[in-house]
Amino acid sequence: MDLRVAAYAVVERRGKILLTHWRRGHMHGWTLPGGGLEAGEHPKDAVVREVQEETGLEARVGKLLGVDSRVMVREEVTDGRDPELHTIRIIYRASVKDGPLRHEVGGSSDEARWVPLKEVRGLRTLSLVQTGMRMAGLGRRSPNTRPRK
Repeated sequence: MDLRVAAYAVVERRGKILLTHWRRGHMHGWTLPGGGLEAGEHPKDAVVREVQEETGLEARVGKLLGVDSRVMVREEVTDGRDPELHTIRIIYRASVKDGPLRHEVGGSSDEARWVPLKEVRGLRTLSLVQTGMRMAGLGRRSPNTRPRK
């Protein structure tokens, strides 16, 4: 089984969360900015690098929110490789300096966007978005809000 260790940022301001659109072949969805650690790289450094690559924004890493571990089955693997992948996702709170969003070119993300928190549920998101929002305490219903049916 392959192992992937990655670090991600939950960046929220003025009621919006920073998301990137991930695409691999026919699979796609919105996710948190971040990605895999390079050999010897500290997770905080990986977050800063990945946010820059995927959004064009300069990140300042804050509190460690948590670590999520899961095993997934990949749909597309080369012959002879185990389709199971163990992912360890290190999730931080972060802020970014103001600036224009820039979409990543030649990477796994093809768009960056500030999404109002109330609109996240309507998007096709990867599980990481809900995990990060839960860890950050974002998107909780207020006591006066009825659950959706």
